[in-house]
Amino acid sequence: MIKMRTTWLVRIGLLAVAGGLGFLVWRSVQPAPLTDGFAAGNGRIEAVEIDIAAKTPGRIKEILVHEGDFVTVGQIVARMDVEVLESQRREAEAQWRQAQSAVARARSLVEQREAEKAAAVAIVAQRETDLSLARTRQARSEPLASDQAIALQELDDTRAAARGAQSAVSAAKAQVAAAVAAIATARSQVREAESMEEAARATIERLQAEINDSTLKTPRDGRVQYRIAQPSEVVGAGGKVLNLLDLADVYMTFFLPTAAAGRVALGSEARLVLDAVPQYVIPAQVSFVADNAQFTPKTVETANEREKLMFRVKARIDPDLLRKHIRKVKTGLPGMAYVRLDAKAQWPDSLRVKLPE
Repeated sequence: MIKMRTTWLVRIGLLAVAGGLGFLVWRSVQPAPLTDGFAAGNGRIEAVEIDIAAKTPGRIKEILVHEGDFVTVGQIVARMDVEVLESQRREAEAQWRQAQSAVARARSLVEQREAEKAAAVAIVAQRETDLSLARTRQARSEPLASDQAIALQELDDTRAAARGAQSAVSAAKAQVAAAVAAIATARSQVREAESMEEAARATIERLQAEINDSTLKTPRDGRVQYRIAQPSEVVGAGGKVLNLLDLADVYMTFFLPTAAAGRVALGSEARLVLDAVPQYVIPAQVSFVADNAQFTPKTVETANEREKLMFRVKARIDPDLLRKHIRKVKTGLPGMAYVRLDAKAQWPDSLRVKLPE
């Protein structure tokens, strides 16, 4: 019995020593008590989430990444099935070639109509020459017929020739007018054919853009958080395929009481200490202070109740610093956020910036 009791006393003594050492270690990594120029709150590391989604409805052909994978900007992460889009593009290309042929035929028709107009103008000139000659003969015949130097029949013939020449001129001018109208019609056909060609080309460009958009790329450096869909699944327009964490936009969300939140300015210096790595102190800046309180009753009338108001605050880590350690960044880690309320206050030694090598 005495030996057993001694053994238990030894065990209890060892546990007490271990607990004391653990407490000392914990105290060694805890920052010194804060002065009036600082405030602190519990928080959790978060990052901006980006959904990578399909622009058009379709079937997922393949997904090239897994949850937890680190991805870089422009990296292809998934592909949609584009077989239907490619067939539509080939059809549009055939229509475009047909439209090009139609444009060529319409332009050729314009040239033909312009040649017909030129010929009609030449005929008008010829008919006007004939008219001038017929009128000259008629003018000569009039006095000769009065003097009975020529027969009246000859005078009638010259008059008839002049009238015929006048009619020929009118007919030739009508042909010119018809040629002008034909040219206008041919040119309108050119514009119509060109519009069809442009529409076909636009359709090709639209389909090519949809094909390009069917190759899903990441817009930022980050880490894949979830695979929302799987290969062979059909998603609608805007259907989410992957959820990505933007590791260049990381912050800690925490809460401060009214007295402290009212003194926090945007851009105020902050320090973050994570529970998982308490030996490091990460610099940050306040980027957001909520204008509405959290965790409080809807109606607050007494001073004691107002002191319970808690405001949400965000402290954002410098993106340049994140890029240096981007593969080590993890979200969801709890920790403490310390904010300097007074710009003249000096950070305690325990909260001076200390980063991993």
